[in-house]
Formats: sequence, structure tokens, C-alpha cells
Amino acid sequence: MRVLVVEDHARLAQSVARVLRREGMAVDIAYDGTVALERTAEVDYDVVVLDRDLPGVHGDRVCHELTREPLRTRVLMLTAAGALADRVRGLTIGADDYLPKPFAYPELVARIRALGRRTQTALPPVLTHGDLTFDPAQRVASRGGTRIGLNPKELAVLEYLLGARGRVVSAEELLERVWDAATDPFTTTVKATMNRLRSKLGEPALIETVPRAGYRL
Repeated sequence: MRVLVVEDHARLAQSVARVLRREGMAVDIAYDGTVALERTAEVDYDVVVLDRDLPGVHGDRVCHELTREPLRTRVLMLTAAGALADRVRGLTIGADDYLPKPFAYPELVARIRALGRRTQTALPPVLTHGDLTFDPAQRVASRGGTRIGLNPKELAVLEYLLGARGRVVSAEELLERVWDAATDPFTTTVKATMNRLRSKLGEPALIETVPRAGYRL
């Protein structure tokens, strides 16, 4: 899942990003509304976590711009104002969900995952391929009943490949959906991650490399 965190308080934005990255999400940060609109014009995010009180372009305006066209991006609005009128305002301008500050990180993660599912083709609660299973909610992968120790990025790649249901996924697509904007587009990180994932999944090999095209399960 690709997420943009729009929050002008740097420490909070970085803290949220760390939590979401530990959950296997690719996270970019914008500290004001102007940069948020620039980023969303360039990247097709699954979810935008949007603070309402932003410098530059106000969060309400950012939300309006993001939701006036039928895009796949979902908006989770954050605000220190928890009054009913503020929540109603956030939802009426197009936000898909609303979370007042302060918030608990587990709830934030759960809400983002719920919104992310709306942007994707409906998938079963547990993804399978042969004797390989992956539980997205628990972030647990196993093969033949044995749990596989994967890091968050390996889990995210596996989830994306399973969700593709046999479709060939290019390295460029993986970079866009699983890694964030800080990743060098010419890096070999996709290949290196795929090699580690193949090794951990064991034999017989499950991930196929399609020459000049990408990867598939």
C-alpha cells in the first residue's frame, strides 16, 4: 500500500511514517498542502492521511481537490478538533474517514488498511498460492503450515504478488507501489528483495521471473 502522510508537525509525521513502514506500507511525507497536491499529482496513492490545519493550502482545500475527481485515492482526515461539526465538515468535503487527535496508532493503522481495501479489487481475508498462505491482517506468511520469517518489505512484496493473482508485475510497478519516493528508481533493491524472498519461501520455487517483464507467482 502506498500512503502519503500530510502533517505539518514534523515529529508527528515522522512517527506516523515509522509506524506505517513497520506495517509494510510505502510512506511519503508532505509538510504542507502545496507539497501534498504536488505529490498526489505525481503518485497514485492508495490512502492520504491528511491533517486539516495545514500551512500553505488548507487541508480542506487539499481534500476537495483530491476528491472532486473519481480517483482511487482514499482520504483519512486528521484534526485536533474533535467536535461533531468538525467531523461532519470533514466528511462532507469528501474525506472517506475522520480521526481526531490524539489517536492510538493501532486504530490509525486499522483505519488506513480498511480504506486501502476499498481501492483494491476485493480479495479473500487470507491469500493463498498452493501451500503458501498470507494473512494480511496478522502480517503472517506460512508455507506447508510452517511460519516464514519475513521482514516488512518482503511481506509487502509477497502480498502484492499474491494480490496480482498470477499477473506479471514489473519491477517498476513494485517500486511505485511498495517503495516510497526516497528510493532510487535505478536501484537494484527490487531484485535483491526478490532474491531474499525466493530463498525464504523455499523449494520448489514459487516466484517466476518473466524475462524483460517482471515477476509472478
